[in-house]
Amino acid sequence: MVTRTAGGIPGDALNVGFVGSRDDGLRAMQAAGWYPADPITLRTSIEIIGSVVLDRPYHQAPVSPLYYDGKKEQLAFEKPEGTSADRRHHVRFWMILEKGSDGRPIWLGSATFDRSVGFSHDTGQVTHHIAPDIDAERDMLMRDLSQVGMVQSFFQISGVGPTLFGWNGEGDPYYNDGEIHIATLTIGGIRRAEPPVTIPAPPLIALKDQIWHGVSNAISEAPQP
Repeated sequence: MVTRTAGGIPGDALNVGFVGSRDDGLRAMQAAGWYPADPITLRTSIEIIGSVVLDRPYHQAPVSPLYYDGKKEQLAFEKPEGTSADRRHHVRFWMILEKGSDGRPIWLGSATFDRSVGFSHDTGQVTHHIAPDIDAERDMLMRDLSQVGMVQSFFQISGVGPTLFGWNGEGDPYYNDGEIHIATLTIGGIRRAEPPVTIPAPPLIALKDQIWHGVSNAISEAPQP
């Protein structure tokens, strides 16, 4: 339940997902204010450098590729924070089943927050560095989709497991409760007036999540070095 870089180094953990077609995902993310990321080309690479150096907007800046089950992400989105592309929320998605139990595709993804631009601890290349609380990014994305009426229901499955001292492919630390939150999207981008149904987690998972949230709150409130 962890992605990998092109060099095979463990990358970001999977923490989100959705049920729906590619078009359902595109419509839902657009409605929620997330932009599809441009592919990496010479032009887009120059544009993202210009965005960071000159502090100018680039809402569809490319994201570096990650791989799950040997496949590069098929969808990638971002939501800027501030003016330039150095700080942004972003998510990558991989289709893992073409037809789930209800006949619709199932996607898993990794949502993180790019807090700054710097050098990779492993490769020395210029890259983004993520914020450690990846649960916060997962929850924000699910909230964004819900608030615009794009979700029929929510449920969760177990992912990588509770992680206090995780490290991604760029050498950035992260922590998370290990659960993957999945949104069953509306069909055809039709907005839902009523709130989505939330399918409760099993009692032991719910207890673990309650304990974990106390731990993660203490971590987030602790003074940073």
